[in-house]
Amino acid sequence: MTTDKIDFIGDIHGHANELHALLKLLDYREIDGFYQHPERTVVFLGDFIDRGPDQREVLRTARGMCEGGSARTIMGNHEFNAIGWVTENENGHFLRSHDDVHREQHERFLEQFGENSQAHRDAIEWFWSLPILIDAPLFRAVHACWHASSISTLRSGCLDDAWRMTREGFKETHHKGTALNEAMEVVLKGPEKALPAGVSFNDKSGHERREARIKWWDPQATTFRTAALGMDGRESQLPTDPIGDDYRYSDDIPVFFGHYWLKGEPEIVAPNAVCLDYSVAQNGKLVAYRMTGDEVHTACLVHVDA
Repeated sequence: MTTDKIDFIGDIHGHANELHALLKLLDYREIDGFYQHPERTVVFLGDFIDRGPDQREVLRTARGMCEGGSARTIMGNHEFNAIGWVTENENGHFLRSHDDVHREQHERFLEQFGENSQAHRDAIEWFWSLPILIDAPLFRAVHACWHASSISTLRSGCLDDAWRMTREGFKETHHKGTALNEAMEVVLKGPEKALPAGVSFNDKSGHERREARIKWWDPQATTFRTAALGMDGRESQLPTDPIGDDYRYSDDIPVFFGHYWLKGEPEIVAPNAVCLDYSVAQNGKLVAYRMTGDEVHTACLVHVDA
């Protein structure tokens, strides 16, 4: 696999038509059963599943490319959750509870693969093989947040030498309030900061929130009001207190990530950080960013019909 001619593709969520169209725009062609390029390779940033109409085809395409040598991938939080859905703890309870909220989030995957079918079991086994991150000389890739302290905690407690989860370590990450649980939450779901005492806001569902998910990559996002994500115009509810820089990414090596359901025209969000998730599962765009050597530029877009 080449290491200096790479196309990064973010959260696909079962949208196979858009994935195929994007690969073709990037000049990949299906040869011998999988998409490939004469000079370039793909890095997928996880979240292949849930929500979309053709999750089996998305996994067939991505897995075929990985097994054929034309792609690499990391795990997203939806693959992580899918493993938790079928994995029991020492008391015989599933690590991810089968409550109505979680089932609704996951049911399209279960319907399309057939819960407990051989296809379902095969998909879960492939998810187990996916690393949490890629740390290469010219780039880094992670699903939600590159945070050195959290990554160090995971490396020492639940990951093997290839950055893949161990079976016992995976169970440990589900023990609420532990260092491993908090570290995995940051890396796969993004950091949240506690609001100042007495301050809260209502999310889109009307639930009161006392934490805000932050733009850890943005050097201009220095206060709760400027750093909070997912506020949809309600930023004025937040204070202008500084958030600190404990999650700020300041390394020179560019980091590529997804997860955040950004909207509008895709852009490189910081000199050293690129988000690839532009809400394909919400009538947004499936986006690739192309890296050649140490140069990064927007490659192309595929728009989803509203």
